[in-house]
Amino acid sequence: MSIIEAIILGIVQGLTEFLPVSSSGHLQIAKALLGVEIEENLVFDVTLHAATVLSTIVILWSEVKKLLAGIFSRHFNDEQAYVLKLVISMIPIGIVGFAFKDYINAMLDSPYILTIVGAMLLLTASLLAFAYYARPRQKETISYRDSFIIGLSQAVASMPGLSRSGTTIATGILLGNKKSAVAQFSFLMVLAPILGEMLLECVSGEMSFSSIGTLPLLCGFISSFVVGCLACKFMIGIVNKGKLIWFAVYCALAGVVAIASNLL
Repeated sequence: MSIIEAIILGIVQGLTEFLPVSSSGHLQIAKALLGVEIEENLVFDVTLHAATVLSTIVILWSEVKKLLAGIFSRHFNDEQAYVLKLVISMIPIGIVGFAFKDYINAMLDSPYILTIVGAMLLLTASLLAFAYYARPRQKETISYRDSFIIGLSQAVASMPGLSRSGTTIATGILLGNKKSAVAQFSFLMVLAPILGEMLLECVSGEMSFSSIGTLPLLCGFISSFVVGCLACKFMIGIVNKGKLIWFAVYCALAGVVAIASNLL
């Protein structure tokens, strides 16, 4: 992989991690268009995801700082309750990560990956459309029950092409939660799973960079971080304005193109 290709893929990851259009799906499409073949597919993807985790912390630092300050209180408070909800939301993805990691990684190397991605993009489009037209009664705060259901949707979004942010935000909105609260919760709930994935990769010795190269990996990380910061801030504004329908249209078109390109 060249440095330019790594930067392009980093930009794609940074943009699509926060926009509800599936970062994993677009990474696979970009790799196919660039003709990039990476032996350690998961290593590169996890590294780019780590960059967007860092951009999330930077953009939402005031909230992260508030949670860190409140979590050490001797009395149970709103911050501790929020962190507990985040932990609950992470349980499903943790189970999927341990049980189905090898299957998901094998799926990324499938010759039919673009067909899979296309089908999941169409599903993402459907979820976003439902969330846009739904008008449930709004709740003041995200409940523990809703946290777990949103976590389940994140676990399902492990499928390549099914947008994690799109799925979790749409699920939260359909459950009647405020758009701004759901967007923030969606971006924060992914921090620990991705960092945990990187830790497991390092401990297991699976973090091999032989076919990628350290410099391309670093360039991909930096480009993903910078673009991720911009996309995160932009997406929070878009969700608050309720303009998700345009992303539904885009995902539908991208899904059709991905399926057609794999079958033709």
